[in-house]
Amino acid sequence: MTQSWFSFLVAAFVACAGITASADETKQAAVDQSFEAVQAAVSAAGLVEIIQIDHARLAAAVGVEMPSARVQLFSDPNLNALVLKENIRAGLDLPFRALSYDEGGVPALSYTSSAFLAQRHGLTATLADFDARLSDVFSQVEELSPQQVATQDITPDFAILEIESKYGVKETVARLRDVVTAQSDTIWFGDIDFQAEAADYNVSLVPAQLLLFGGPAPGGVAMAEFPAIGLDAFCQKLLVYEGSDGKAIVIFNDIAALARLHYGRSTEPHNLLNQRLTATFSGAVE
Repeated sequence: MTQSWFSFLVAAFVACAGITASADETKQAAVDQSFEAVQAAVSAAGLVEIIQIDHARLAAAVGVEMPSARVQLFSDPNLNALVLKENIRAGLDLPFRALSYDEGGVPALSYTSSAFLAQRHGLTATLADFDARLSDVFSQVEELSPQQVATQDITPDFAILEIESKYGVKETVARLRDVVTAQSDTIWFGDIDFQAEAADYNVSLVPAQLLLFGGPAPGGVAMAEFPAIGLDAFCQKLLVYEGSDGKAIVIFNDIAALARLHYGRSTEPHNLLNQRLTATFSGAVE
């Protein structure tokens, strides 16, 4: 009798494990399909692919579990130049980005709208063009019900952390790259030289570069209950631009504030990451 019950329990456990694995695979497949549909729409719209990041698979590779989530950044360099001419700090929200993710078992697709940039950075002149380019992409995937990030709580400079460097942009970028790549749990994804990009369209900007990197383990922990922040809090984005005195200003996203924007709450991992990032960047450039 004992043997029979033991065999039954083992069989039940294996069956449940199989069901869970199958459900997880189904959720991942839905996210992958959404991601690939947006990627195809980006290509059809003639936009430039910048990077694609699979948050969940990167986290799983270092032993951290989180819901399926894949973000892609794509660009219109000419529009970037015009937006940055209006407000260089808007580079923190460039280029375009879209997140395909699993929210409580339901596939979701979110993106950052012109309204977000208007309220955070005071943009006006470039909003119509920004919306038009977004429409070029998301009108092709309406069946995925793409959703804009809510903007009712967005105020000027919302969720922006800032550090004043004692160096110029070139030296500041070099120091930040060195300190980031020295971290054992960090991946460097790349950078965008906005000033050089704008020059190709005869638009003059102050020196400005966007640095892109991430930490799969700490990021996965931070996103475990908050996958939607994979749109704007992760990967990490550092905008380094020249201030009026010739020294660099460094701005980056407040992870805890973005968690509260998406979910109405934040947790200790978000605050700890904010503290770690601020201390790391400050130590490199102040």
